[in-house]
This record gives sequence, C-alpha cells and structure tokens, in this order.
Amino acid sequence: MKRLFALLALLGAVSLSAPVWAQEAAATEPAVTETTTIVDMVIEEAAPELAAPTVEESVVEAAATLDTGDTAWMLTSTMLVILMIIPGLALFYGGLARSKNMLSVLLHVFVIFCLMTLLWCVYGYSLAFSGEGLFIGNLDKIFLKGITMDGLSPNLATIPEYVFVAFQSTFAAITTALIVGSFAERIKFSAVVIFAIIWYTFSYVPMAHIVWGGGFLGADGALDFAGGTVVHINAGIAGLVGAYLLGKRIGFGREAMTPHSLTLTMVGAALLWVGWFGFNAGSAGAANGQAGLAFVNTILATAAATLAWLTGEAIFKGKPSSLGAASGAVAGLVAVTPAAGFVGPMGSIVLGVIAGFVCLWGVNGLKKILGADDAFDVFGVHGVGGIIGAILTGVFAADGLGGQGYAEGVTMVSQVIVQIKSVGVTIIWSGIVAFIAYKIADLSVGLRVPEEEEREGLDITAHGETAYHL
Repeated sequence: MKRLFALLALLGAVSLSAPVWAQEAAATEPAVTETTTIVDMVIEEAAPELAAPTVEESVVEAAATLDTGDTAWMLTSTMLVILMIIPGLALFYGGLARSKNMLSVLLHVFVIFCLMTLLWCVYGYSLAFSGEGLFIGNLDKIFLKGITMDGLSPNLATIPEYVFVAFQSTFAAITTALIVGSFAERIKFSAVVIFAIIWYTFSYVPMAHIVWGGGFLGADGALDFAGGTVVHINAGIAGLVGAYLLGKRIGFGREAMTPHSLTLTMVGAALLWVGWFGFNAGSAGAANGQAGLAFVNTILATAAATLAWLTGEAIFKGKPSSLGAASGAVAGLVAVTPAAGFVGPMGSIVLGVIAGFVCLWGVNGLKKILGADDAFDVFGVHGVGGIIGAILTGVFAADGLGGQGYAEGVTMVSQVIVQIKSVGVTIIWSGIVAFIAYKIADLSVGLRVPEEEEREGLDITAHGETAYHL
C-alpha cells in the first residue's frame, strides 16, 4: 500500500504543480451587413415567407439539420464499440485467464456492459453531458427526460440525441469493464458489481464531464480525442489500486499462471482492433475528414506498436510471441486514442513505436517495481499507454510535426503542461474513488473469495459451471 500511495502522490504532485500557460483565444464574431435591394423589399413586404433568411438564421438552421450520413456512421461506430466489449475484450481477457476462471472473466465483462449502459441512461448521461459545472453536470436529463425521437444532440448537432446517448454509453461500459483484468481470478462476483456501480458513478461520470462535458479540463484546453484520460488512465489507475487491495493470487510468483488460450486472446485482440475504429473514428462525431484521419491513425499507431513490442521481445527475451503481438496492438490502440484526431499519420507511427517499447517495460520492469499482481496488465498497458498518449498528444498535435495545430496563442510547451495536468487530475481522482469503492465493497460483502474457492476456480465455485468438458 505504501508503494501505491507513493506512486499516486508523486504522479499527482508533478502533474498538478505545473503552471498552465495556455490561454484560450477570445472568440470574436465579424459583423454582418446586409444590402437590401428594392426587389428584396418588395418581396418581403408582399410575401414575408418568401424573403431570404438572415445569415444568423441560416447558420442556426444548418447547424440543427439532421445529416443521415453522420447518423449512419455514428450508429455503425456504436456497434463497433460494442464489438470491442462483447466479444472483443471478453475474449481477450478470457484467453489470458486460467481455464478454471474463463467463464468468470467473460461474465464480469458481460454483466458490467449490461449494468453500465442501463445506469448511463438512468443518470450517467445527464450528469456527464448536461449542466455547466466544473466537476459534474446536473440531473436535467435524468431517465433521458426531454429527449425525443426527433431531437438532435446539443453536442453533435447533425445526429439524433438518442444516437449520441447510445454511443457514449459504450464508452462508460468499456472503461469500467477494462478494470476487470486487474483483479481477475480472485474477486467475488458481488464485489465486482458493487465496485463497478460506485466507481462508475463517482469516477467515470465526473471525468467524462470534466473533459468532454463542459468541465474544467475541457475549458483548460486539454486534448483527449477519444478517451486517453477519461477511459484508459482512469481504468488503469483503478485497476492498479484493486490489484494492491485484493493482494496477489495464490501461488503468484511461484506457480506458472500462463494464459489458457492464446488463440482466444488473439481473436479478442483482433476484435478490439476492428472495434476501435468506431471508438476513435467515431469520436469525430461525423462522417468527415477528421474521422478519416482518426481511422488511418488507428491503423498506423497500432501496427507500429505491435512491431515495436515484438522487436523488444526479440531483443530482450530472444523470441517474439503471439501474446506480445496482441499486447503491443492494444498498447498502440490505447496510446493513439487521445491523439487520433489531432496528430498526423507520421506522428501516430512515432507514437505507436514509443508506446510499444514503453508498455513492454510497463508489463515487465515496472510491474516488478510496483509489486502488484495486476493479472492481465491493465495498468501496464492501459495506464502507462494512456499516460504516454495523453502527454505526447500535446507534442505531435503541432502543425510542424504534421498535426492539426493548437488553438490561437497556445504553444507546444503550454499544451503539454495542460496535458500533464489532465493526467495528474485523472490519476488522483480515479485512485481516491477506486480506493473508497473497493473498501465499501469489502465492508459490505468482502472482496476476495476464500482460498479453497480460489484454488478450485471461480467458474465452479461462483457460477456452478465450467468452460470446457474434456
């Protein structure tokens, strides 16, 4: 526990102590002058309904018009993110587990998906995307109140609000489900449910508002295209806290705990990659050029990270592995997530290479330093990869490096400082909430299964079934 608090305190102190130099450019609107001809005056006086709308009316009308192409893309993106979770993430984690715990991992992911999407529509969406609070929104849209079939999203004005609700619900679900990999093979099912509800409510929802829903990090100009802070660092820190609080699996460090099916893990990784196009390119909010940029960056960063990870394995371990390829791919996907719509293709390649090598160290050297039994390396891949991606987004977004550039008056240094601040806030916020959530679950039902149940496997002892019958 001392290592945990020392790590959180160090990362948070470094991040929050940095001064924010970025200044928001003042928005000024040019004056609009209209020249009214005699013909216009006659038309307006004789038939007002035929008169041309003012410039302001035209802009409002255009901004509030449904675009079927954007809507179709966002519906497709939503389905792709669901593919990431079930079956993608479930199979990726399930293959990494020992066979006696395969079904428990699948069930954890499946139930969290169901639970989080329901809670998102009950209160999560309203707290994240309505209201103007610095830390949290309000309950104006609780139970999706006021949203209609014909209503357009105030956040993405060319798609129905219901589509935006559905898309964002998948982000809430996968973020919470990612944490499962850290405490797998030893946690009570009831504890998973209790923890998930508390952490989602007090960590994911506020962070979504703080970064994307009008909160203070978004106002500061923090760049997070699809969830480097909100999703990956948030989940990675919660996973690390859980690994410490639950303790190591029985036999960890003494017995082989090899994945029972790397075939399923590779299938899961492939589904994650495919689904991630909805995650990243869908975050453009429209079928446009930025979606295309995010799409190609998702290909390139992932490929680069995979090759970097395999190269590192070949150098330091003597052999590249299929597990390394799958892990490297996920590391690249994680790192490019906050950067996908802001950096150029060549920048995404460099980002992927860095993520591949650093995350390889994260699941080996750093894991040994931390001393936590993070079963499926949630922190080593998602936490470390998210931190790398979030900070380097501030670097590779520079137009001189092929990125889309910064807001007026913002420099690379000031943007990087804002990015570091966003990382620090996420680490501290998620760490504190996760600690409290685990403790509440522990006090109410207990966190860990008894030793004899852990040895027999959670599939049989917790769910009365087995994944395989030989």
